[in-house]
Amino acid sequence: MCGCSTHQTQAGQTVERHPDAMTLRVEDMTCGHCAGTIKKAIETGLPGTSVEADPASKLVSVRGSADLTSIKALVTEAGYTPTLA
Repeated sequence: MCGCSTHQTQAGQTVERHPDAMTLRVEDMTCGHCAGTIKKAIETGLPGTSVEADPASKLVSVRGSADLTSIKALVTEAGYTPTLA
């Protein structure tokens, strides 16, 4: 979970569900810092992926990988709790 002291969402940012993307819900993603941490964890752990994370909707959209097990493991290792959206 995020250790920053400013839990503000980034206004106007939304994650749309792309037909070729895997979308997860991460209820404990509370701010832009959390979103950045999740994005970095997935893109570093699975090179070639593209990640959009929106703290307002609690959605993380991952394109470029269909490996749900690996994606969930990376989000969990980053300190968050992913579920299928």
